[in-house]
Amino acid sequence: MKSILITGGAGFIGANFVPYFLNKYNEYFIINLDLLTYAGNLENLAEIEVNHPRYKFIKGDICNRELVEYIFEEYNVEGVIHFAAESHVDNSISGPEAFVKTNVNGTFTLLDVARKYWMNAPFTYKEEFSNCRFHHISTDEVYGTLGETGLFTEETPYAPNSPYSSSKASSDMLVRSYFHTYGMNVVTTNCSNNYGPKQHKEKLIPTIIRKALSEELIPIYGDGKNIRDWLYVLDHCKGIDLVYHEGRSGETYNIGGRNERDNLYIVNHICELLDQKQPLESGKSYKELISFVKDRPGHDRRYAIDATKLESELGWKADENFETGIEKTVDWYLNQYQEFSV
Repeated sequence: MKSILITGGAGFIGANFVPYFLNKYNEYFIINLDLLTYAGNLENLAEIEVNHPRYKFIKGDICNRELVEYIFEEYNVEGVIHFAAESHVDNSISGPEAFVKTNVNGTFTLLDVARKYWMNAPFTYKEEFSNCRFHHISTDEVYGTLGETGLFTEETPYAPNSPYSSSKASSDMLVRSYFHTYGMNVVTTNCSNNYGPKQHKEKLIPTIIRKALSEELIPIYGDGKNIRDWLYVLDHCKGIDLVYHEGRSGETYNIGGRNERDNLYIVNHICELLDQKQPLESGKSYKELISFVKDRPGHDRRYAIDATKLESELGWKADENFETGIEKTVDWYLNQYQEFSV
């Protein structure tokens, strides 16, 4: 059985990926390393049995080199899928230091421990670790912002505009350097905006649903016309799985849903779904709760990913369009809200 270290497995994307991976494969033992900061929650992994024979949770910091070295030695780690990151843009504006610490220093620690454990320093893999791989999960925000047309490709120059995206760009460059300098088996995936079950309540879509169900004003930054390419989280998990197993070493693959929507469309569509599924007693529409607030600094106008490389090389395709994915998402949050209310 091969041991894989998954970092940040109690966060939004990681907590969708871990159960998916455990259910799909029987040959992997998963070590989930998560510090359980504000975005990490073990309740996100409630469907995994406490004593699952192929799963181990460890609470800890990816910056703690001694701990990471212990995990590699104790569990003979043969792969890393690195989700762990500080990821809330607003928080990076008010407190950027934590983003540099986790996203840059933490990624370096993981890379360097993996290299020293897997390779005869510095250029040759040890025979028993010849197929080991480090998969780094990143974001389309490293590319900056787009105009009204065009798409981000793997060749788009980096132009990060927030402390968050700058820290992720830095971590991407570290991963790239370990391939080009040491020949380490690495892959990077840059994804568009994820949505779906288990997302932290402060993110856009959960905030819209939460505020609406509480009959509070729903805050939308600026004029609401910022555009994102939306990717259903399980489609992202399937893409990660594919790249981890079949992607070419040293390559970057963009994962996007081809679902460009502006924030006004998002909030109006969610309100329409809620009007159908859980109408207000007053008979009014949830749309009347929409409120525009001051835009945040450095708010990129448009992101959109060209996933052609992943689609053509590895055969990936998103199963959900935005309308099918968001209905599943709203249903999940309605179930959570009703359970909480009871």
